[in-house]
Amino acid sequence: MAEYKGIKGFKVQYLSADPSNPIIGQTWYNSTSKALKYTGVTTAGAWATGNNMNIAKQQSAGTGTQTAALAFAGVSPGPTVTGATEEYDGTSWVNSNPLNTARFALAGAGIQTAALAFAGQIPGIPATGATEEYGGVSWVTSNPLNTAREAPGGCGTQTAGLAFGGIAPPSNTGATEEYDGNSWATSPGSLNTARRALSGCGTQTSALAFGGLTTVRVGATEEYNGTSWATSPGSLNTVRDSLGGTGIQTAALAFGGGDSIGTKAETEEYDGTSWTSVASLPIATDTIRGGGTQTATVGFGGYTAGIVKTAATYEWNGAGSPQTKTITVS
Repeated sequence: MAEYKGIKGFKVQYLSADPSNPIIGQTWYNSTSKALKYTGVTTAGAWATGNNMNIAKQQSAGTGTQTAALAFAGVSPGPTVTGATEEYDGTSWVNSNPLNTARFALAGAGIQTAALAFAGQIPGIPATGATEEYGGVSWVTSNPLNTAREAPGGCGTQTAGLAFGGIAPPSNTGATEEYDGNSWATSPGSLNTARRALSGCGTQTSALAFGGLTTVRVGATEEYNGTSWATSPGSLNTVRDSLGGTGIQTAALAFGGGDSIGTKAETEEYDGTSWTSVASLPIATDTIRGGGTQTATVGFGGYTAGIVKTAATYEWNGAGSPQTKTITVS
């Protein structure tokens, strides 16, 4: 009789835990859960609930990937403005050292071990340009933004960051600044629609800005090429501000946020031209933050209906994403 090894070239693996990075089609037996499993793909994008953060907070910042994310600062219960920092490994959150300047309504960029925090609001100070770098253990103060602001958009890396929009009291701004790992330089290109509480993703030379608040909520989407912003023909289907955003300029994900009616759960994907509505968050959440890609994102924090600060964590797996499945016989 033919064996599996003879057919496919190897036996089904006998493992005490699921592999950390299985490939599509891989099959194994988990001796701990006593289950036969394999890696398939999702047929449609969906959100799943993960383990909570240690501290509930809203108006925080986040960056990184679905399996190596970073959440920092915000307003925690009390309310207390915090610099608290937490690291996510794809399963649970671990506390790290806090920001030197506690604040909220800030932006972030980079990865878990090389992150950038900038702008925001400090109690008694409506807008700051304070900038800090995280090396995986602690935060170090760097040179501030040229235009102090709160609620801007941000993206890029620790050595090539991008800040855009926000409010520089008393007015919204479209000012864009580029960070080189040491200092900020003002770009000649400003957003076409000056706004605050917007979201963004991408790189310093290929960024995306979407949503936000002027005197009203907007769904306007703009693309940055390293010099100037161009308005995209595609606008968000659900107009909102204070939403989460991840991905790159041609493959972005927008989720959550709020409008004049209340918190939003809607999720949308951008393909470089237009936005498409996909599966909503399990719970409508405003000022939610996140990290990752269009097909693998983690969203966390914010507040739900009734302005209840949340520590909730949600993981998004887009269509075609690898997914571990259990083989059952009944």
